[in-house]
Parts: sequence; C-alpha cells; structure tokens
Amino acid sequence: MTPPLWTSREIEEATGGRASASFEATGVTFDSREVEPGWLFVAMPGTVADGHDFVERAFAAGASGALVSRPVDGPHVLVNDVAQALTGLAVVARARMQGKVVGVTGSVGKTGTKEALAAALSRRHSGRVHRSLKSYNNHTGVPLSLARMPRDSVYGVFEMGMNHAGEIAALTRLVRPHVTLITAIAPAHIENLGSMEAIADAKAEIAQGLEPDGVAIVPEDTPYRSRLVEAVRRHAGLVVTFGSGDADVTALHAVRSGHGGSLVTARLLEAELTYTIAQPGDHWVSNSLAVLTAVEALGADVAAAGLALGDMGGIKGRGERHRVAVDGGEALLIDESYNANPASMAATLKNLAAEPVTGRRLAVLGTMLELGEHSDREHAGLAHPVLANKVDELILVGDATAPLERELAGQLAVTRVADATAATAALLERLRPGDAVLVKASNGVGLAKLVERVAGAAPGKGFKP
Repeated sequence: MTPPLWTSREIEEATGGRASASFEATGVTFDSREVEPGWLFVAMPGTVADGHDFVERAFAAGASGALVSRPVDGPHVLVNDVAQALTGLAVVARARMQGKVVGVTGSVGKTGTKEALAAALSRRHSGRVHRSLKSYNNHTGVPLSLARMPRDSVYGVFEMGMNHAGEIAALTRLVRPHVTLITAIAPAHIENLGSMEAIADAKAEIAQGLEPDGVAIVPEDTPYRSRLVEAVRRHAGLVVTFGSGDADVTALHAVRSGHGGSLVTARLLEAELTYTIAQPGDHWVSNSLAVLTAVEALGADVAAAGLALGDMGGIKGRGERHRVAVDGGEALLIDESYNANPASMAATLKNLAAEPVTGRRLAVLGTMLELGEHSDREHAGLAHPVLANKVDELILVGDATAPLERELAGQLAVTRVADATAATAALLERLRPGDAVLVKASNGVGLAKLVERVAGAAPGKGFKP
C-alpha cells in the first residue's frame, strides 16, 4: 500500500503547527481549482486574494485538510505563517527523499529542458521521477513542488526562476541539488537586473545549493561562459559545458529529420550517442545536449534518455502544435504563447522558416515584458529575424511592439492590435489552408487565449471561421 504524501502529524512536525484532527494527504496545492480528493489545501496569503477565502471551496472539492493561519471549519493544521509553513514542508520533503535531485535554470528553455529531463529519467524509472509542474519556479512554486515530492522518488527535477538577484540562491538552498543546469543566458528580466552580466551572475547562483561534490552544467555557446564557469566552480566538484566547439558535450552531427525534429550524434563525457529529437529547432539540439549531460552526471541511462527525447510531444505554450480546420483544409498553429525574449523569439522564427508549407508563414508576436529601458531596442531588433525567416505576414500585439512595426514599414504586411482578443479576430480573418502560424509573446500578454480560441481545447480540434 502506498503511504500518504503527508499525515497531519508529519505536517505538525514540519511546520510547528497544531492539527485540529487527524488526516492524511495524497497531494498538495495552493490553488483551490487544482484540489483533488484527499489533497492538502495550503491557504496562501496573496496580494490579490487570500487563500483562506477559498478553504470552503477546497473542502467541497474533496480536500482532506488545510494549512491555515486562522481556524476554519474542517480538518486543518493551524500555523503562524502559512508561507513559512509551506517552506517547512519543503525542507522535510527534501530531507526524507534519498534519491538524486537536479536544479534547472536559464533565461530560455528551462521549462522545456526540465520536462525533457524528467521524461528522460522516467524511461527507466516510470512513476518515480518527480518534477515541478507548470512553471512553479519562484519563492512559492519551488516550496510547493518540493512539498509534493513523494518520499520514495528516485529523481527530482526542479525549475528555478528569478526576477532579482539573490532569489535563485535562496531557492537552490531549499532544493539542494546534486546536479545544476543553466540552459542559456538572454536579456530576460534585464529591466530588474540592469545588464547581461548581472543576469549571468543571478543564474549562476543555482550552484550555491549544490550538495558536496555536485556537478554544475553550463552552456558553452554564450559570451558569459567563462563568467559562469568561474562562478559555479566555487561550489561544484565538477563543471561540465555543453554546446558547440570546445564544449565537453557537443553535437558531432545534427540534421533535420523527416518528422520535423533532428537526428543528432553527440559526444558525451564517456560515450557517443545517436538519437532523434521530436521537437524542431537548433535550440532543441542544445536542450538535448544539456539533458544528456545531466543524465550522464547522474549516472543514469543515456541510451534510454535518447529514446525518450524522440518520443516527447509538444508542451503547452512552448511549442505544442495544433492542426486547425479551416474552410478547404487545415492550418498549422504553433503555440509558443507562454514566454518570450529576444533569443527565444529568434529561435522560434527560425523554426517557422523551416516548416514545409503549401500556404504562408504567419507570426502573431506580442510584447516581450521586463525589458525596461531596452524594450524599444529589443522589439525593433526583431525585424531582422522576422525578415530573415520567411514570415509572409505579421500580427503584432501591444503598444510595446510599435518599434518593430516602424522598423518593418514598407517591407512586410504588418497589422498591430491592442490585445489578444483583437489578435484572435485578425488571425481568423487571415487564416487559410496550408498556412503555418507561430504565436509567441510573454505570458502576461495572454495569447494562450488566442490559441484556445483558434485551436480549441485539444490538438486537432479546429475552428471554422
């Protein structure tokens, strides 16, 4: 019989709280919409809403107990500070797990790489690889992800993000990884950090939580490679680079495969491996090298990992592909709506150019957030990848994209609209059979709503205008 994730007694001990009744929990969440029967609901305080206002809803959905800072009707553990108590659960969950843990960060690619790494490790340990869900990678998401980790997990894979210096340092000391991985450095969050060097330094903080003799994995293909190596070397027993040229782990050969992904032969630290990647694009070749480097560092099965990379499907908001029915045929909708910065914009536009199409290549590009004073320059700078990658028509979303519209004046058909609703209408007016459409923006722009409206709730479910 599988033991519960938490008993009320264990929650008391981890948080210093007091249980109103005995109960067991098989899951943990702080979102009442996610509650499943038998789960613990964490009533987190918030700037917009207080979780205590949703305790009744959580119990109605089947929660077995709640973690609260004021008494409620129903089984609960009463604590002084709910956020601090969740961290207490995280600390205990990490301490009782006897497997290996990986921490993943980076300006781009961290969620996709985290998902790919979890899939690679699951190939040999199905059901015993725990990973952070969604993009739960901040000061509340990481403790929640840890608190959800089953005690018998063989591997844990945790994503860590940041908006300011020092945030990853705090998170990685909770996660205590055996292996850390930095995917790439790009001008995400430069509004808060001020420079690319500061971004690199903030990402390198992930090595500060490494377990003794841990392995730090860093990208070779960045101007900040030496800066990263110097920073992580202070905390790592071994530093490994991945990428091109002189990287420790590199692709000896990579070509586009018939299904749209890539066929790769890689030189690892101790072997060579030929494998396929289901995901299209050069950036996924790089991501796959990072994944295999981590798998090898863990002493896991790299051949099984290679098979897993070939089987991976698209990730919602990060490359998921939808076949959309339109009058007279189908169009392809590529969902990259979750996040965007200049590097990821250029990478996905390159992928769009490689799509075999019978119609046109359209791009719906929204604002890249958190660029601060660099916003106008970085948005205007997208003109080159747009023009270089065979985009036939462009729909821009948001006032911040105006510099790009001006840069492309007279060179390309461009429509700029205010929001996701207007972008949806503009796309549906234009969509034809054989078209391939890239949808990409920072998550705050809300283009996921466009994808849902046009593609429907599931791949292949179309919309006929």
